[in-house]
Amino acid sequence: MKHLLTFLKYTLLLGISGALMWYAVRGQNLASIGHYIRTANYFWLGLSLFISVLGYFSRAYRWQMQLNASSTPAPFWKVYHAMMVGYLANLVLPRMGEVIRCSVLRRTSGVPVQVALGTVVTERVIDVLVLLGLLSSTLLLDFNTFWGFFNDKLLGGKADTIARNPMPLVLAGVIGLLLLAGGGYTLFRNLERLRQNALFNKAALFIKGLLAGVFSILKLENKGVFLFHTFFTWLVYYLLDYLAFFCFPETYGLGMKAGLAVLTFGAFGMAAPVAGGIGPFHVLVQGILLAYGISKEAGIAYALVVHGAQTLLVVLLGGISFVAVALADKGNIVAEAEAIAEEPLTTE
Repeated sequence: MKHLLTFLKYTLLLGISGALMWYAVRGQNLASIGHYIRTANYFWLGLSLFISVLGYFSRAYRWQMQLNASSTPAPFWKVYHAMMVGYLANLVLPRMGEVIRCSVLRRTSGVPVQVALGTVVTERVIDVLVLLGLLSSTLLLDFNTFWGFFNDKLLGGKADTIARNPMPLVLAGVIGLLLLAGGGYTLFRNLERLRQNALFNKAALFIKGLLAGVFSILKLENKGVFLFHTFFTWLVYYLLDYLAFFCFPETYGLGMKAGLAVLTFGAFGMAAPVAGGIGPFHVLVQGILLAYGISKEAGIAYALVVHGAQTLLVVLLGGISFVAVALADKGNIVAEAEAIAEEPLTTE
């Protein structure tokens, strides 16, 4: 039954990706899309991929800093290989890559999985905060472009009606807050009873390990270097999207604000719980470029080239890292990671 549910879950996610890709290309001239891809100037894409490699090194170094601060140090190359194997796994098993890279690091460097997961959670929290900041900046810098596209093209002017009568949205927000408060109160009232449950205590110990990794950021010796690598990582993401504009005549004239918009909404697409962001990334990037006057054919060609190049890079670098890890450790990393996901570890 467990394997059947896992199979059905990944089949469903694959189906969602396929449906979104079909939605992105339906009714379009496939010959034009192919022409855009064949005639693209790939020099700029090659330059962005070279910069992306530097970004992976930077992100691995930042993760190493967190591990060192949590008193579980690991060599840089072992951290890098674990991270890239995780990225490779995410192309096939959505969201399992985070667990798999922690499992790899435990095997190669002895870092407890729960502590490594805590540092990964910190990474994700930081990424979410940065992404929210980018979203705010994008909407503020080009508000008229997005509001006009959203209201006129997508809602047919209905947003103006909602703005004039916001009471239903306010009521929905109040109801949501009341439900959240009720759930918290119920949990608090039954806390003593839960503490007598073995599964709850095991989960509490696991969360304690997670928090050790999460709060490792407070123990960093050089927070300035950590912030620099965070900034550099997102700068690399931005350059990847912006430099790719120069690959196509249709997007060549787009400015830096358009690059910021593609980065922001493309990141939301990549964060979707599907393999490699396939589908959500393409639909969102195509939609953003449409808001800037780029045709659907040119927009999906841009998304396919950017996403395809990054996927191939992850396959190449992740494959090299997987071989490096496999040569050093013949254990079944994927099987262990699945076991970890189902039953949190409480010991090293």
